[in-house]
Amino acid sequence: QVQLAESGGGLAQPGGSLRLSCAASGFTFSRYGMSWARQAPGKGLEWVSGIYSDGSVKYDADSVKGRFTISRDNAKNTLYLEMNSLKPEEAEVYYCEKVGGGGGWGYDYGGRGTQATVSS
Repeated sequence: QVQLAESGGGLAQPGGSLRLSCAASGFTFSRYGMSWARQAPGKGLEWVSGIYSDGSVKYDADSVKGRFTISRDNAKNTLYLEMNSLKPEEAEVYYCEKVGGGGGWGYDYGGRGTQATVSS
């Protein structure tokens, strides 16, 4: 079965950095686009970044452009999100998602999430 396990969350200061990882299993990782999304308490899920199956194309939400970088290592079945210049309002749970086959960045599987805390 598909499993997505996020890690790397934790505490960062405003303006600081965190690097998230997502270990994927149960499917052929290199054949699927992947994305990251986040959710703040009491709010809806917000798509953050997406990457094509071969890593050749990446898209970012306007809110994170120039600060977050999505990448993947298909040999390791791992997705990454490098987050720089973090803002306090970005203290959210970050989810790794496997892109489904319906077009766009819609997902069919997601992980349990990892908490990023941004505070001084």
